[in-house]
Amino acid sequence: MDVQAARRFGALVLLLAALLAAPSWGEDSATEINKQLTNPVSSLWSITFQQNNFRVDPGPGEGNRWSSNLLFQPVLPVAISPDWNLITRPVVPLFVSTPRPDPEPGDPTNVGRSTAFGDIALMQLVSPSPKLVGSWLLGFGPSWIFPTANSDFTGQDKYQVGPAALVGYLSEKWILGALYQGWWSFSGSDQVSETASMNLQPFFSYFLHDGWSVGYSGNVLANWKNENGSDWTVPIGVSVAKVVKLGGRLPVRFALGVQWMAVQPDLYGQKWNVQLVVAPVLPKLIRGNLSEPRSLEFGLP
Repeated sequence: MDVQAARRFGALVLLLAALLAAPSWGEDSATEINKQLTNPVSSLWSITFQQNNFRVDPGPGEGNRWSSNLLFQPVLPVAISPDWNLITRPVVPLFVSTPRPDPEPGDPTNVGRSTAFGDIALMQLVSPSPKLVGSWLLGFGPSWIFPTANSDFTGQDKYQVGPAALVGYLSEKWILGALYQGWWSFSGSDQVSETASMNLQPFFSYFLHDGWSVGYSGNVLANWKNENGSDWTVPIGVSVAKVVKLGGRLPVRFALGVQWMAVQPDLYGQKWNVQLVVAPVLPKLIRGNLSEPRSLEFGLP
């Protein structure tokens, strides 16, 4: 294990120890916690570590290669008022390793590899509480991409912004909906072409006993600035998830998903993905609502 990997592992161990030392989560059932962690506009605080392992096709004459990324995704809802919430969700690519064109004299099809950080995305959704909309899940707001990647092949080197919107429904046994994010570049490197893209995340889960659930897995992607008009990635996938309480105190959602891309770009398109998700619950560090500053409380409950 190299020094950077050891530091990352040590940081995760310290984080887990801090979470286990936090107050217990009472008698909430594992299935109920699973519902909240699956709901994109839940009032529950959590963090998600998502490891994706893609099989990609660099193009004719080259065998399929592996591409992977590790995403860190905190979900931090704060009440604006008793009836409205602000859901802040950054996505930080801690690790991105992807095949890339690496032409050499006499061998223009040679493929190399880049391993680096990726671009950070930040989504903020304003969502009505169940007091207003019942079992419906609604949200709208901006989504941003910041050029934090330290490689030309793991980021786009452009500042981007666009709308985010969510609609869904949560019943006693299942959840169904979709989260849309679109981005258009407005600043960044003059050496890079303008960008325009979309990420549509359909979600469906059926909740079983003892914190188990099964559902759809995958994100529909589109690149509107591709030379051929657009590059689509359309997955067909399934995910199995389970919520457990580590040490009897800390709820953690584990999920394993497999995706096959029914539609993908011809060049460097994703073929398969094996996805592992680990999502511990966080203590809510900001309580009360922003419209009543005196009601705000900070820190562990």
